[in-house]
Amino acid sequence: MLTREIRLKNRPVGMPTADDFELATVELPKPSQGQVQVRNVWMSVDPYMRGRMSDAPSYVPPFALGAAMQGNAVGEVLLSNDPSLKPGDLVQSMFGWREAFNAGANQPRKLETHGLPVEAFLGVAGVPGLTAYVGLLHIANLREGDVVFVSGAAGAVGSMVCQIAKLKGHKVIASAGGPEKTAFVKSELGADETIDYKAVPDLTGAVAKAAPEGIDVYFDNVGGNHLDAALANAKTFGRFALCGMISDYNAASQPTGSRNIFLAVTKSLRLQGFVILNHMNLQPAFAKDLAAWHAAGKIKWRQTVFHGVEQAPNALVGLFKGENIGKMLVKLT
Repeated sequence: MLTREIRLKNRPVGMPTADDFELATVELPKPSQGQVQVRNVWMSVDPYMRGRMSDAPSYVPPFALGAAMQGNAVGEVLLSNDPSLKPGDLVQSMFGWREAFNAGANQPRKLETHGLPVEAFLGVAGVPGLTAYVGLLHIANLREGDVVFVSGAAGAVGSMVCQIAKLKGHKVIASAGGPEKTAFVKSELGADETIDYKAVPDLTGAVAKAAPEGIDVYFDNVGGNHLDAALANAKTFGRFALCGMISDYNAASQPTGSRNIFLAVTKSLRLQGFVILNHMNLQPAFAKDLAAWHAAGKIKWRQTVFHGVEQAPNALVGLFKGENIGKMLVKLT
């Protein structure tokens, strides 16, 4: 069968553009013994992908030039030459950015939806949800009475951080860009205070107004002036979960770094970065808690959807321009 895939053509400098990608059509043979053939239904678009487009050393290898990109995806088994999977089974894999693929039957993971839409396993029930859970409860070690500040609060991870913190009974200050996103975070996710960072001239002052006694926990998805504002408003012994710094991902030159990092010393702060791949042992606990929250009707999510594999580069650029509310996805069928 013929199938299409997105390949990385150039290593971007600054914001990726359409010229950095190419759409290729390939012939996909029938799967060999021990293999399955999968048609992707949904694929995820995530901030970490920008790092893999450069050849700088990181915790995952860079994307190869001229080869199909990779990403989390949910698909349906079309053909199987292995008894562990059969046609019609839903599977999750890292073989996104293509319409279909052949792989060893042990590479995709069979997906049990438990009543959730399949695409939820790329967002609220997948790595973004787990990232929020781990970062807030285990890295930041959320404690009774904590005031929580979340940047990127309308995104896939940030929106879950807001909800988990509220489920645990905490005050949440949420930063997002634009009135539509701040309204979503306030009215649907239940944040106590929202900050439209695009509309305030002084982010540090806005956080101080929202949390006059200071913040105990900062969940960082953005970096830059959000990290500066969190440092300035942190209470003594505050804890920071450093998940991502998307404001610097497309910088064409070396970022300058935080202007007031010395406050981490004077306030005895704990700043800990984390990569979710190192915490997958917490997946069962997350799944159990998420199932209970979902059954009680306490979890909400949104997603921004592009249609067709050829739109994946546009979805990625849109992600970095802040055009998504909730999870950025591409629907392939």
